[in-house]
Amino acid sequence: MIEITRLEAICRQAGALALTQWPGGGHALAHWDKTPGNPVCEADLAVDAFLKRELGALLPEAGWLSEETADDPARLDRDRVWLVDPIDGTRDFIRGRAGWAVSVALIERGQPVAGVLFAPARGELWSAVAGGGATLGGVPLATSTRAQLKGARVPADTLPREDSDLVAVAKPNSIALRMAMVAAGQADLLATLRWGYEWDVAASALIAQEAGAVVSDAFGEGLAFNKRDPRAFGVLASAPAIHEAAVQRLASRAARIAPEGR
Repeated sequence: MIEITRLEAICRQAGALALTQWPGGGHALAHWDKTPGNPVCEADLAVDAFLKRELGALLPEAGWLSEETADDPARLDRDRVWLVDPIDGTRDFIRGRAGWAVSVALIERGQPVAGVLFAPARGELWSAVAGGGATLGGVPLATSTRAQLKGARVPADTLPREDSDLVAVAKPNSIALRMAMVAAGQADLLATLRWGYEWDVAASALIAQEAGAVVSDAFGEGLAFNKRDPRAFGVLASAPAIHEAAVQRLASRAARIAPEGR
């Protein structure tokens, strides 16, 4: 196992590199859409290249899967794989907002064993080691103990009518940071109903789980990583006592959107 402090140091350096191009710091930034509605910027690519070099030196035998690198199927034959989103929350990054983070996870045999989430514009360093707990700034994390779904805090701009009994709280663009909010007890529930990629949630899934949260796809099934198709339908992270109720509430919606998602 790698030393988590070494991984944290690399992520701090990656975040510092991103800050040199962050419009929130007064810097000009070139950005464009990879596909309609899917933005990327120069900083995404610079941070990705930095992490590929540094993480490759840290663990040369590990494979690589990143949002900003062409997928190499050779990763499927590796016991260990780096799973990376160089800037999760690119929209907030481009707009000069603070809701973005560098996300790095080490996967072993399909599950995250180390994860770091660094949000330099917010001054937040989240990390976890499988079986070793999760921390924010070195302080141990514990998810909320909410026992009822009604009144649960959800990072969201608005809530649909059928969820009007929930409570919306401030939502960063980064889904990884939203999951980390559940880990820290700043929110009780995070749920999405769309196809998402492994690199978006690998590090934060471990952080949330190590803090005591339950993490699954939208159907309540466990997440697996380094799959041939690196996607899952939805992600649901919550306080343990409300997870099953959240799965049941979302079941019909999930089945309508992705009936093959199971």
